[in-house]
Amino acid sequence: MAEAANRQAGIETTAIREAHRFDVKHLEEYCRAHVDGFGGELNVTQFEGGQSNPTFLLETSGPKGGKRYVMRKKPPGKLLQSAHQVDREYKAMKALAQTDVPVPHMYALCEDDAVIGTAFYIMECLEGRILRDPTLPGFAPQERAAIYDEMNAVLAKLHNVDYKAIGLEDFGRPGNYFERQSARWIKQYRDAQTDEVKAMEALIDWLPQHIPTDSSTSIAHGDYRLENTMFHPSEPRMIAVLDWELATIGHPLADLAYNCMLYHTGTGITLRDIDFKATGIPTEHDYVAAYCRRTGRDSIENWNFYLGFAIFRLASIAQGVYKRGLDGNASSEKAKTYGDACRQLAESAWSIVQRD
Repeated sequence: MAEAANRQAGIETTAIREAHRFDVKHLEEYCRAHVDGFGGELNVTQFEGGQSNPTFLLETSGPKGGKRYVMRKKPPGKLLQSAHQVDREYKAMKALAQTDVPVPHMYALCEDDAVIGTAFYIMECLEGRILRDPTLPGFAPQERAAIYDEMNAVLAKLHNVDYKAIGLEDFGRPGNYFERQSARWIKQYRDAQTDEVKAMEALIDWLPQHIPTDSSTSIAHGDYRLENTMFHPSEPRMIAVLDWELATIGHPLADLAYNCMLYHTGTGITLRDIDFKATGIPTEHDYVAAYCRRTGRDSIENWNFYLGFAIFRLASIAQGVYKRGLDGNASSEKAKTYGDACRQLAESAWSIVQRD
């Protein structure tokens, strides 16, 4: 019954998948004790999207009316080192509530595996739009332009935040970001590797040797794209940045390049063949220029490195999703379809970095 109502409201949820089942009564007892305003009987369904940390819709019912919350938890099974850190997601959004970066309200973080089997946190359930297709079908050109401009503006706001002032000084190590990230994602790829991908091997050799000297430091979201944000139900105004699992103190241009990957990748939905003038979607040049104006940059050198690294990292993530699908503990049934994504992304990244 609840699932049908959620579909009508545009919320894509399903019954909790077998691999992610937990004791709902234990969760309900925890919420009564730790979530302000919680009351009534709890019903839980699982969101369809997401390949990393399973996400659930919590709905309560009772004589005083129902409430909705969102829960993110670690997946079951053996996990890759440094992955699925829901505590970092919680900490980032809790701290950013002090800034002009839009984030949901955080209710509670539970790191006691005894409650539902893994660590989890509970946050506000916002009413808004998740725009999953970056080509924005059905929108007028001026609406597309406004949505992309808002996405650009919020990214600039994030990178302009004084992370020390909001208590995130220990959220990551400033400096040497690409050295550390190269090592991390090479290791993540090796831990999840199933076949040899020639382009990945070439990137693993090339990237650490061509890191730019720009040492800019900011909060880095790590997965900043349209689908990981929520917009107002009717206005081109972002009301939340979501999915902070990969956030750290890092390099702002890593986020910007990741946000611009669709101008270059040819797998799945892409912006490579878009008629920018007709659609209202900005060109990559205009999008990057707008970001530079908002963050005080004159230009960006070594842009192809940042793009190549962003796509390489996504290839490593895709391989991890595929491996979890083979192991049977992925967050979505779609995980096993990622088998060729790593190779396609790696080939795209290798082609880009060779332009230099």
